[in-house]
Amino acid sequence: MKKKGARLEQIEQLYRTRYQYFVQVARAVVGDEAAAHDAVQDGFSQAIRKRSSFRAEGPLEAWLWRAVVNAAISARRQKGAFDPFEVVPESPSDDRPVADEEIRSWIATLPERQRLAIFLRYYADLDYRAIATALGIETGTVSATLNAAHAALRRSISTPEEVSP
Repeated sequence: MKKKGARLEQIEQLYRTRYQYFVQVARAVVGDEAAAHDAVQDGFSQAIRKRSSFRAEGPLEAWLWRAVVNAAISARRQKGAFDPFEVVPESPSDDRPVADEEIRSWIATLPERQRLAIFLRYYADLDYRAIATALGIETGTVSATLNAAHAALRRSISTPEEVSP
């Protein structure tokens, strides 16, 4: 019989190795760097308190993502509304350039689930199954959500901006 629950060492290892990715996605939800760090801390502390409820039906990292995303959404609700155009993902630590400001503004206009799916896929590098677990949706819904996000971004790219007189 397989023992259920997550070990503290496993959670700590993911915290140490993936912290910046958790912060990037939390920042996309909350809209603020400090609040993003707080949301990651809250998500991990919640996960540690509830580690015995981890059923190992999916990857531990996906379960932790769900805790962090939920904490970030909760923090955003407490904080109140923020301007989605202020969402600026930080460049990854491997010195890749920050995405163009126009692309960031297009991503910021996506509905929340599409925006989260984009960040989890391309910033956190999660697979569809892990994204599904993190967002509490089916794997097929992840595919449909990303497809809708990609279509919306393609429309944004191909639509010339209106020029005001």
